[in-house]
Amino acid sequence: MLKFVDLSQKNPSKRNEFERKNDFDEIYSEFINENASKQSSRCSQCGVPFCQVHCPLSNNIPDWLKLTAENRLEEAYELSQSTNNMPEVCGRICPQDRLCEGNCVIEQSGHGTVTIGSIEKYITETAWTKGWVKPIEVKNEIDQSVGIIGAGPAGLACGEELRKKGYQVTIYDRYDRAGGLLIYGIPNFKLEKHVVNRRIKLLKEGGINFVLNFEVGKDLSLKELREKHDSILIATGVYKPREVNIPGGDLNNIFPAMQFLTASNRKGLGDKVELFDNGTLDAKDKDIIVIGGGDTAMDCVRTSIRQKARSVKCIYRRDKENMPGSAREVANAEEEGIEFIWLSNPKEFKGNGKVQSLIVDKIKLGDPDESGRRKPIIEKNSEFEIKADIIIKALGFDPEELPLLFDENRLQTTKWGTIKTNFDTMETNIPGVFAAGDIVRGASLVVWAIKDGRDAAQSIDNYLQLKKNKKVA
Repeated sequence: MLKFVDLSQKNPSKRNEFERKNDFDEIYSEFINENASKQSSRCSQCGVPFCQVHCPLSNNIPDWLKLTAENRLEEAYELSQSTNNMPEVCGRICPQDRLCEGNCVIEQSGHGTVTIGSIEKYITETAWTKGWVKPIEVKNEIDQSVGIIGAGPAGLACGEELRKKGYQVTIYDRYDRAGGLLIYGIPNFKLEKHVVNRRIKLLKEGGINFVLNFEVGKDLSLKELREKHDSILIATGVYKPREVNIPGGDLNNIFPAMQFLTASNRKGLGDKVELFDNGTLDAKDKDIIVIGGGDTAMDCVRTSIRQKARSVKCIYRRDKENMPGSAREVANAEEEGIEFIWLSNPKEFKGNGKVQSLIVDKIKLGDPDESGRRKPIIEKNSEFEIKADIIIKALGFDPEELPLLFDENRLQTTKWGTIKTNFDTMETNIPGVFAAGDIVRGASLVVWAIKDGRDAAQSIDNYLQLKKNKKVA
């Protein structure tokens, strides 16, 4: 260890932008064993592991880096998966530059961070190849059941943890595939779908039951679902798109980000997608504008360029330094030819029946607001016009009205529409009903959803044990 003074930082090779724009394959190669071992040996094994402190899952990063450096990969995998239900996913899509790698001690000292995410991916891919990843083996079956609403990362993590304890777990989802945004929201060039599908297959082999194409409130109400199970977890995520409230919003060819990304991902999975097949949601030979500056906006612009758009522009009201998304993703987008129009704010959609252009105001940054970020101020008489065939709104997501959707008006929500829970137990105001992930914290990262799912599993276990003990007494 401590080789960071002699060994420079090295990332896995990245396919050149001309090659990768022609397909939806992942853009990063994997480490070969020698490079993974060497890069792991750069870890300083510091007394206070800030990488671990800034990981939502508190992954034992220095320990599995040391094991990798010593070529003890099976032990490294066992340690990695002990705190993370999907290390192969987090190694690919976590914004490491904002979390573990961004807080690495040797990064702060100017030596370049340990490439933690790439090594995590390497460890787990080696484990899958070698057959070290096994289905859940339950030693003692428990006759209590848990129904989980939502087959995204929070629901999957909670289901796996509860199944390990022996509970009967059924995961319900309104889509035709499990995985949530991992399947339909995140493009293949960041997360190839076989990575998610093999994890789902493993959970099924471990005894978790999946009920797909199922809508709570339509197929069964929340009350009826509660009667089928001893406890319920709500882990639906947040999918309601935030709107751009400007004139012209009723024009055609203005789409929310998830509609655009889902169509693209479905085509990649081999589905028939009418709106894509007839050209409506296909960016080919079109001028595309994406409004927003987060990771979802980056997914949209990079998907558009792969669909052979004529031009792709990203409109964001602050500057590059103040973008909320991953700096790494912005850099990838710039390499691939996306044009960023910083300090700009949409003013009006223009068109005749369908959108033809976007009127934009120039912005200057004022004093910091309550969040600490400099407040965008519109410059007078600064508007300009950009041609567009499709405009994609990627401004974030809000919760759907779950009490209405679930036919359960007792379910309490916050003023933001998220589900109100007990901070310590994650239980809602309805006994035995818990909630986790984005539907509680708002739109956030996959790694936080996994963390919430794991915590919810522990709270549900505590609740069910207490419930069982009361029956016995």
